Amino acid sequence: MATEFHNLQELRHSASLVTKVFIQRDYSEGTVCRFQTKFPSELDSRIERTLLEETVKTLNSYYAEAEKIGGQSYLEGCLACATAYIIFLCMETRYEKVLRKISGYIQEQNEKIYAPRGLLITDPIERGMRVLEISLFEDRGSGGSSPSSSMSSGSSAR
Repeated sequence: MATEFHNLQELRHSASLVTKVFIQRDYSEGTVCRFQTKFPSELDSRIERTLLEETVKTLNSYYAEAEKIGGQSYLEGCLACATAYIIFLCMETRYEKVLRKISGYIQEQNEKIYAPRGLLITDPIERGMRVLEISLFEDRGSGGSSPSSSMSSGSSAR
């Protein structure tokens, strides 16, 4: 197992990137933003299956909350039309608030769960909401596993 890292800055500065694993979008229930809960085999020795599945399920529930249409969404739409969308210069939409909440959740999960295991989740908004990217890091001094063995199946999401 990789050396334990205690915060995100330490992980980024003292470790080298080995590979990236991508969890694809799940379109089985339409175009609503949700990610597959299938556990990637590249993470077998790095994190417990239940921890990753819980993170993905929580992210999926946040995205469902963001895309839920209700009275507030209709009111925001009406105000936008009435003000020629100028209202959005001084007001944050409910969708943007949930996206900010998701970013905070990912930051918290990285600090508490993923960074200590040498992993880092990238916010899906940075990847165009296409994939959930997990970067695997190794301690630079360990020279443990060969990056070429784990690169073959995890980098085909383009």
